[in-house]
Amino acid sequence: MRRHARKMRRHGLQPMIVINNDDALPDLAAVLIGRALWRYRSELAPPYFAVTLALGGAVLHITNPQWWPYLLTVATVTAWALALFGERLGLARHGERLYAALVAMSAGSWLAAATALGIAHGPLLQVLIGGCIVLAVPWWAHRRRRAKVRVDRQMAAWPEIAQSIGLSGSRVQSALVDVWGWRARFALARGQTIQDVIGKVPAIESALGTFRGAVRVYPTRDDKANRFELRVLNTDPHADAIPWPGPSVTSIGDPIDLGPFEDATAARVLFLRRHGLIGGVAGSGKSGGINVLMGNLTACPDVVIWAIDLKRGMELQPWASCIDRLATTPEQARTLLRDAVAVLEARAASLAAQGRRVWEPKPDMPALVLVIDEFAELAEDAPESAADTDSIARRGRAVAVTLIAATQRPTQKAMGKGAVRSQMDVRVSFRVRERKDVDLILGQGMLNAGWHAHTLNAPGKFLLSAPEHDTPRRARAYLLADETVARTAQQHAGIRPSLDQVSLTAIEEAQAGLPVVTAEPTPAQPATPLANGPETILWDMLTCAPDEGTPVPLLVKATGMSRPWTYQRLRELTDAGRVTQVTRGRWRAKNDHSQ
Repeated sequence: MRRHARKMRRHGLQPMIVINNDDALPDLAAVLIGRALWRYRSELAPPYFAVTLALGGAVLHITNPQWWPYLLTVATVTAWALALFGERLGLARHGERLYAALVAMSAGSWLAAATALGIAHGPLLQVLIGGCIVLAVPWWAHRRRRAKVRVDRQMAAWPEIAQSIGLSGSRVQSALVDVWGWRARFALARGQTIQDVIGKVPAIESALGTFRGAVRVYPTRDDKANRFELRVLNTDPHADAIPWPGPSVTSIGDPIDLGPFEDATAARVLFLRRHGLIGGVAGSGKSGGINVLMGNLTACPDVVIWAIDLKRGMELQPWASCIDRLATTPEQARTLLRDAVAVLEARAASLAAQGRRVWEPKPDMPALVLVIDEFAELAEDAPESAADTDSIARRGRAVAVTLIAATQRPTQKAMGKGAVRSQMDVRVSFRVRERKDVDLILGQGMLNAGWHAHTLNAPGKFLLSAPEHDTPRRARAYLLADETVARTAQQHAGIRPSLDQVSLTAIEEAQAGLPVVTAEPTPAQPATPLANGPETILWDMLTCAPDEGTPVPLLVKATGMSRPWTYQRLRELTDAGRVTQVTRGRWRAKNDHSQ
């Protein structure tokens, strides 16, 4: 009968119940009243609570009237706890905590009086009724309570909704109302996956009656294939721009807050030993995201910032007082990248000589961060720099040389060649024009996985992909006005560090055409050639090398040893003053040791 009634309702018909037995009318009336009392339990909660207090007061007055001081003490402690720690119980707002404390204190005081005097004493019943009406008004008017009632009723109707959108058999496990909307956890029927749910997001929005773009689908934290989490927004928390609150870090080793997610949590991401890619079309808020990044990097006294802005410095010039080197032409960009590679190699050699594996940033040994705006322009105007950017992307992590590239045009030519794109651990995608651009910025297959950057509908909104952010959650970058940028750059200019001596020496030698060596090499014993051994072969190859030097691959092949072994021997011989690096990758013995 119930199944028949549900079918009639789905076709717009109201089932008619015909009662032939007059004795069944009271039973039917009781059932309908009981259902109504349960359906509207949230609206009737204040009267239910008042009746419970009255019954409790009557029973306690008869059995234990001497308990009234204890009841008053418990009410007082409970009210203070709700006022101070109610946030842990889900009372997010200050007014909610005060209301809960007032209800607890009022109810406890009345119960203590009823226990001591009896509910028929004086005006206790009138006080209970009047207090119930007065304190019920905020309850009835509370937005989140009304929202929870709507959600509960929608979840009760989910079986019919699921059948209409093609997710038959899925069921609700839990639901929670928050400040911006609600979220619910669902179990899928056998054979259904989260990809099926992602493909039906528009149908879910229609069935729930939400505005377009209000529904998000995420995997659950336990990563079970037959579970998903549904997030529904009643209002868009990112509808308006969010002013930048100031730097969120004091060291490059701290995660940087780029802006809030839709649940008001911070979109924090670590950039130390991670390269980053920022993409988005013109007007998507990409420049604002770069300003947020610069505002945080300039607050770190253990970071030196180099920048490339081939729009003649239009974007990064306001930060010039905090940037150690700013390249605005292709020639300057080529020189800057070549020097960055020299720094990278010198730091690697210094670490090897000291027996260390990573460069730990600190003010006297800062990390080096290269920020490249309009990376596509660099690929077109200075194509010969591709080898340097590849080298930085592949080898810069351990020595704290970080590359952060931004582009408006995520074309395959600009982003798909070399090792740069594949080495980007942090991907920030603002709005893109075409669906295929999602995979170009965030990685292959991300569009089908629900990373819909093409649907972002306001400047500054972005999706963040990083090792600690593996689900598509919308965020909005903080807004830095021009005045804020100028003021921040002025404040942070005085704390900007300079490069360490190892890096400075490497830059000087690279610009002078000298071999890159460490500034303060650890004393090493000269390598002693062994008869008929790989070191003897290496020395013979270096001694007979032409003026342009012998390439390292040929040395590796001749000695039969590994590339790291070859470079270590070359470094030892260089420290001993016996060989020299002619150009990058080519070595020969010095003339005074050639005989």
